[in-house]
Amino acid sequence: MNSMETAESAVETLERESDDRSLIEAAQSEPARFAALYDQNFDRVYAFFARRVSSREEAQDLTAEVFHQALASIRTFKWQGAPFIAWLYGIAANVLSKHWTKQGKHVEEELSALSSMGGEMERSVMLAKAVETLLPDQKHVIIRRFVDQRSIREIAQELGRNEGAIKQLQLRALENLRAKLGGTI
Repeated sequence: MNSMETAESAVETLERESDDRSLIEAAQSEPARFAALYDQNFDRVYAFFARRVSSREEAQDLTAEVFHQALASIRTFKWQGAPFIAWLYGIAANVLSKHWTKQGKHVEEELSALSSMGGEMERSVMLAKAVETLLPDQKHVIIRRFVDQRSIREIAQELGRNEGAIKQLQLRALENLRAKLGGTI
């Protein structure tokens, strides 16, 4: 990748971070604009519950509760470098805990599940920080591939490179992330 493409990739990444911040700031000043944050994060919050509750309806209800609480407290959200989704996962863990208490789950089961969720959230934050340290091309490929769910072919077309080059960038990025995170991914 030439220096022009590298610069464009870095600019796109900065714009994405700036977009997240601007969406949060917009929602803080005008709660009706929270919808954009909801749209961006709904699938991940829903998936969080879908893996932990027995029915689709429960997952939907709990997801709705997370966004209800997030909207109610968006004005107090402070940007601290971690992705917005980490804040939502924290709310989700509390909502799930209350749900299990209502359902009569045993305290040991709840603590075990919350403990594993805390580990997942911590790993997510650590991973996000590690991705930020990658070279711009590697970071771009990882974000487009795993966050935006784009295919190798789509990313190759986007960057004007062949699929083999994108696979190589992805491989190197994953190796770098494994090294930075001590082989946990």
